[in-house]
Amino acid sequence: MFTSQMPEKGPNFGWVMRSNNPKVQWWFKLLTMGVFLGILIVWGIDGLNVGSFQRDFVLLKVNSSGKFSPTFKDFSFTNISLRPHSVNTHQNLNQDFARKNLAPKVAPQQINLTENQGNAPDFSLEMVTNVSHKEPELVEVSRPRVHRWISAELEANYSSNLLTNWLAPGGEPCRESRTVDVNIPALDGRENVELSTGDIHEFVFHALDDSGKPHCLGGDYFETDLAGETWKSRPPVKDLGNGSYQFSLQVHPHFSGDYNLTVILLFRHYEGLKFSPERFAYDKVLRVIPVKFSKFSVELPELSQCKKSDLVRDVWSGRWTRHAKNNSCPISNDGRYRCQEPNFPCQKPWCDGPLGLLESNGWVYSTHCSFKMFSSEEAWNCLNDRWIFWWGDSNHCDTVRNILNFILGVDMKAVPRRVDMNISNPRNPSQTVRFTNIFNGHPNETGNYQGLNSLADADYRELLKGYFSGNVVPDTIIMNSGLHDGVFWSSLRHFIKGADYAASFWAEIFDGMRQRGLTPPEVIYRTTVTTGGYARRLAFNPNKMEAFNGVVLDKLRAHGLVDRVIDDFDMTYPWHYDNRCNDGVHYGRAPAKLKWRDGQIGHQYFVDLMLGHVLLNALCTR
Repeated sequence: MFTSQMPEKGPNFGWVMRSNNPKVQWWFKLLTMGVFLGILIVWGIDGLNVGSFQRDFVLLKVNSSGKFSPTFKDFSFTNISLRPHSVNTHQNLNQDFARKNLAPKVAPQQINLTENQGNAPDFSLEMVTNVSHKEPELVEVSRPRVHRWISAELEANYSSNLLTNWLAPGGEPCRESRTVDVNIPALDGRENVELSTGDIHEFVFHALDDSGKPHCLGGDYFETDLAGETWKSRPPVKDLGNGSYQFSLQVHPHFSGDYNLTVILLFRHYEGLKFSPERFAYDKVLRVIPVKFSKFSVELPELSQCKKSDLVRDVWSGRWTRHAKNNSCPISNDGRYRCQEPNFPCQKPWCDGPLGLLESNGWVYSTHCSFKMFSSEEAWNCLNDRWIFWWGDSNHCDTVRNILNFILGVDMKAVPRRVDMNISNPRNPSQTVRFTNIFNGHPNETGNYQGLNSLADADYRELLKGYFSGNVVPDTIIMNSGLHDGVFWSSLRHFIKGADYAASFWAEIFDGMRQRGLTPPEVIYRTTVTTGGYARRLAFNPNKMEAFNGVVLDKLRAHGLVDRVIDDFDMTYPWHYDNRCNDGVHYGRAPAKLKWRDGQIGHQYFVDLMLGHVLLNALCTR
């Protein structure tokens, strides 16, 4: 039995040191050196692991930070300026309403961007709202991943439904109140909003009055903008009619990155449709939400080049994407921005042909299909021996001039409001095209602010009929109306009647051609531009122009007149928040190295030049 006084036994290595055998001493020295080297190696490996862990930890801290700071600062040409507006952030929401109605706070899901992702998490959340007039009960529903392009459509019986909603009675306090803010349950209060690319993410939000209670009547007009360094689009908004609205977000996987989602309340309850709407404009930025779109292995149908059959949709939901950027691109003496070589190529599938011809510093528009950029030779081969009849406002004058100067290579300083001209190819005089342009803003070519009411003038009607009464009639009519209508018509009800009369007038002309055994022209309706900057609050504001676009299309469709639609409203919308690309009502003013409306020298004209190429796609593709 051992006691504390007993000596503790242990190994005795003294024999090694006392040994006179040189082999033993050599072996011991070698063993000692090996152990020492082993310790150094293990220590070094452990040091590498620690360093690697420290770096991973730092990265983890960055990814899980409570603050989200987008890195982009320059979109070039335009950015939504918050200075003219008052900003009301989601932190000012009524807290009682938030506690009572918001779904439980959803912690942002982190994305594991590894090579083998397996089943990626679904970030698409829809907030489903009770459509009764009571305070909404918001329920969070996980949606399946949808592999399709975002889209919008014009509802059936658009004119009558719009009029019914416009005349909807009040009666209840929540219907008599006025919207001052919104509640976006799936986004408000969240930090690091992160969504997957490719998927369509749908969000429902609800209008709130000045006491933070739900407003339960539709008709508010919200401007929405999704903008990043290489992507600009308008998220479509659907009015659910009860004070709730739904918008959708989608970004293609090629354009993952940091974005800003901006929501602006421009008008309340159809007040933008009033005869003099400026004093009713609310024009308040309600949200600027940083959103990170992270790339997933989601496949979307590849965009194909537009065919005639693709251009039958009444409403588009496209986007502008950027494929080049020249940071040192000064304005030239002729007012143009030649930032890339003319033959700089498009990147498929976003467009086809020489993107440099657009002079957009890399921006191009696409929608449910993509567009070809036409060279001068290709455009002349398409238009040779054709007769194009233009009937619309002064934006037509700009577009025709830009097509002539930039695409067809014909030097023309201005296109009159009323002109009928045969144009020859300067490089091949045997090729000609006939352009007829008749202004419809007023029956007198020097007047304004009549719009479709111009057809009330008998002489003006006879002028139009004269171009379709012979044995040869135009091949194509490109129609437009809206800006001047916004000033003339005293109410929505009166404009609907005016649009119906205009459609019946053209239907009568077409019937006359058929009775004479002629094939009527194909009709391309080009929707009215989105008025920009200061003009957003005026009589031709975006709220009214979007409604008037729908009414005209509804009436033309009812008379069987429309073959194709070019949605210039959607094309211009991402650029309408300021006047960099427009003077308020025109997007195609001729380039000039002069002081522009926004105080800068020169302006951007590529948005209307894009329209010229889109129209050529409608005219030339099969």
